[in-house]
Amino acid sequence: MLDADQKIVVSGMRPTGLLHLGNYHGALENWVRLQADQTIARRFFFVADWHSLTTDYDQTSEVKNFGFQMFIDWLAFGLDPAQSTIFIQSRVPEHAELHLLLSMITPVAWLERVPTYKDLQKELSGKDLSTYGFLGYPLLQTADVALYSGSHVPVGQDQVAHIELSREIVRKFNHHFKHEVLAEPQALLTKFPKIPGTDGRKMSKSYNNSIYLSDTTETVRKKILPMKTDPARMRRTDAGDPEKCPVFDYHKIYSSPDTINTVAEGCRSAGMGCIDCKKALLKSMDERLDPFRQRRVEVAAKPDDVRAVIEQGNTDARKVAVLNMERVREVIKI
Repeated sequence: MLDADQKIVVSGMRPTGLLHLGNYHGALENWVRLQADQTIARRFFFVADWHSLTTDYDQTSEVKNFGFQMFIDWLAFGLDPAQSTIFIQSRVPEHAELHLLLSMITPVAWLERVPTYKDLQKELSGKDLSTYGFLGYPLLQTADVALYSGSHVPVGQDQVAHIELSREIVRKFNHHFKHEVLAEPQALLTKFPKIPGTDGRKMSKSYNNSIYLSDTTETVRKKILPMKTDPARMRRTDAGDPEKCPVFDYHKIYSSPDTINTVAEGCRSAGMGCIDCKKALLKSMDERLDPFRQRRVEVAAKPDDVRAVIEQGNTDARKVAVLNMERVREVIKI
């Protein structure tokens, strides 16, 4: 087990589709920043393929491909295997073993009270989510983190309840077996910028409104130009409110302060049309994303190198997992 005073970051992404800008700015960009944090001893980032089964258990044909594409995106957009252990969850079977052992001492009521449990059931009402896998996914998340003595998990405010549950489960486990063998994780709160989809709703592959990290410049252009703007701007001469326009949310992320001020004033005064606003955004996005796009082409052209990174990451993660599971078994006495 790693030293208790070391800061260890653990996080994962579900391979339920290609990564989009929401995934990048909501998680991956922060992971890359954490690589420069000298107070962190180790970082574990994984493709959460088992987690993808909690809601998409009937759609597994693309999981491996999406996981591989995820690695390409990670490498292209800045994750460094020399600084972070990046791997595939299912290739480290100790995740499942620790999940099973934690399930033996976790009350069902604890899982049922997780806020997102009922929320997701309503959101995904067309799916049969009356499964233990769906109910128990916060428990698998706990195992994912505890397996590496994770001290910090980068999350948004809506995921804090999951971390609190993990802390409760770890405390119960340690108390029951009378050893501080598992570490209690803390939430590493991250502010995520607002990234709407091209239709103004939350960016999601299920809404068909995403801009993917693998999209070409031309593809992004075709998605941005038809985007809806402030409904008040029915005609070119109508003034608008940039704060009601999803295109302006993108400007806040990609454009310079001068450009942001120019398009905001142009919108309010009707001095700039929506097409010109979108063209200014595309220029800003290209300046920011083109280096990553080129890097992605280069990474994707060498699939064997990507596979080598995956295999090494799996090996490195499993070394830690095996050691920690040995200690867990010792205190359980099985």
